[in-house]
Amino acid sequence: MTLEFADIEKAYADIRDATMRTPCVKANRLSLHLGIQLYMKLENLQHTNAFKARGALNKLLTLNEEQRKNGVIACSAGNHAQGVAYHATRLGIPSTIVMPLNTPFNKIQKTEDFGAKVVLHGMNFDESVQFTMDMADENGYTFIHPFDDEAVAAGQGTIAIEMLEQVPDLDVIVVPIGGGGLIAGMAIAAKVMKPEIEIIGAQAEMFDAVLAIREKRNGPAGGPTLAEGIAVKAPSKANMKIIESDVDHIYSANEAEIESAVFDLLSAEKLVVEGAPGAGLAVIKNNLKHFKGKKVGLLICGGNIDSRLLSTLILRGLVRDGRITRLTFEIDDTPGQLSDISRLIGESGANVVEVIHQRMMQSVSLKKAELEVVIEARDRGHVKNIVKTLRDQGFKVKTTAEI
Repeated sequence: MTLEFADIEKAYADIRDATMRTPCVKANRLSLHLGIQLYMKLENLQHTNAFKARGALNKLLTLNEEQRKNGVIACSAGNHAQGVAYHATRLGIPSTIVMPLNTPFNKIQKTEDFGAKVVLHGMNFDESVQFTMDMADENGYTFIHPFDDEAVAAGQGTIAIEMLEQVPDLDVIVVPIGGGGLIAGMAIAAKVMKPEIEIIGAQAEMFDAVLAIREKRNGPAGGPTLAEGIAVKAPSKANMKIIESDVDHIYSANEAEIESAVFDLLSAEKLVVEGAPGAGLAVIKNNLKHFKGKKVGLLICGGNIDSRLLSTLILRGLVRDGRITRLTFEIDDTPGQLSDISRLIGESGANVVEVIHQRMMQSVSLKKAELEVVIEARDRGHVKNIVKTLRDQGFKVKTTAEI
């Protein structure tokens, strides 16, 4: 059996009452900044804050009474786990989720909160999936694959139907790619509804397996990535066949670009997103000439980013924009120096965030001290003016960029 538009239409009707019709809104600030018309499909507002709830529900609705009674099992560290758990519990179906041993506790807790039994095994999806399938065989569970399943891909494809109903004149849709189920379903639906539309895939450079296949080179080595939701080393063959026929271009983005894009979505559009949609925006930013004059749809596929990671990302983004900067001084070890520096910084309109004053380390001479002052400023230009003021007053100072 091959996935067809009729399967996606049926999924759309079947899951409509139990999924959110998420908004597709214009990204006003980013559109102005990038010089394109950018529209965002906000699946981060979906149940469980990710698109995966669609495919999980569609698969669950295909089960017969015996399968429902026996229960289901899935292997996932995040969005698929929560999507299966949420809808299985809602439908009265027992669910077991196998998660890697290094899964953050908050993701385990959220999955358990939705009613699933969590089993920890392996260090990643590839190590956990065979264990999951063995458990399914031993216990009579139905295995719900996160992307290599036509019912799952059909459920994900319903997003494209909604996008083109909400913004019919989209010229291009940018979709993050992991195992390929999402873009396969969306590409089939979009190309039937609007044959001239362009479908572009976005991958994390560390996991650009689909792009590697298209370019006929070795697959990615993997590694730590912010876009963990699309950290898949190999797509399914069925999805790859659809991608080859219906996806126009595939681009990848590196970790720094993905991080910057996640920060842009937060600071410009006030959206909390995970790394996968960051990869989508990063691809757009890297290829702006391709998108000029086009109405571009970007799938914001999920918002389940770890809060501690988000906190660090925000601070790094502020540093990158020059809004938080560390100033390092070599000062005379005499009273009043810190007071004078603080006064000049305050008079310049900046805020002192942190001060470290040390004499013991041997990086400075015995009668001098090293002072580190972290400040919050408006932008890089503001920092430049503050540094000039300090140097004009005789202070020897270096900024973060100069250290």
